[in-house]
Amino acid sequence: MNPEIRKFLDAARVGHLATVDSHGRPSVAPICFHVHKQHLYTVQEEKPKRADERRLQRVRNLAPNAYASVVVDRWDEDWRWLAGVHLRGVARTEEPGDLQRFAISLLRVKYPQYRELDLEGKSVIVLDIENVRTWGSLG
Repeated sequence: MNPEIRKFLDAARVGHLATVDSHGRPSVAPICFHVHKQHLYTVQEEKPKRADERRLQRVRNLAPNAYASVVVDRWDEDWRWLAGVHLRGVARTEEPGDLQRFAISLLRVKYPQYRELDLEGKSVIVLDIENVRTWGSLG
């Protein structure tokens, strides 16, 4: 990933994670994220949700089909400023452990709100990035 893409992703506050269930039905969810090397991390935080984190659609979808995408974009009424990054790869859920703690530490640097949340027992989704596409001027 080149420095321009990294800078765009570091500055972005929200991405959209797309997964597909065993019947081929897509699901998209907004996420907070951090990209480190060739991995994207997102934690199943304490935001209000109707289901236990293990029952969330995005987590359930990864069992039969681990392929996932994340789109991070910038919208502007002046379409000359439209830009985005599309990351594709294989995703997995990491339970509490060294990698999960590392991911949470990165997320807490990017999102100060996470510093106040109890995330130690929460799972992390890791997207191993295999393909990166961009559009527009990221700078």
